[in-house]
Amino acid sequence: MALTRSYKHTIAERAQRDPEFAQALLDEAATLFLNGEPEMARIILRDLVNATVGFEELAKETAKPSKSLHRMLSAKGNPSMDNLAAIFAVIRATLGVDMEVHAVRAH
Repeated sequence: MALTRSYKHTIAERAQRDPEFAQALLDEAATLFLNGEPEMARIILRDLVNATVGFEELAKETAKPSKSLHRMLSAKGNPSMDNLAAIFAVIRATLGVDMEVHAVRAH
């Protein structure tokens, strides 16, 4: 049987070595949140946290317990807008990027 790699391990390695990929994950997480797919957005955001800042550092930066952050970014999590904004701010600072949102007419 062929050996396989963990999806999360693969994502983390690529995000660490490819800043554009990490930025694309951040963009995708934000887009999913804004388009009504919060469960998938939280999963992508969790993978991005693991690949970049890590939950312990995120806890320090947001003044939130690491365990609470893990729960917030689980598939069933329910982070407040304030907590999401804080998480996005830390990841943006870690990646050294800004975000812009543009509304487009629906098709």
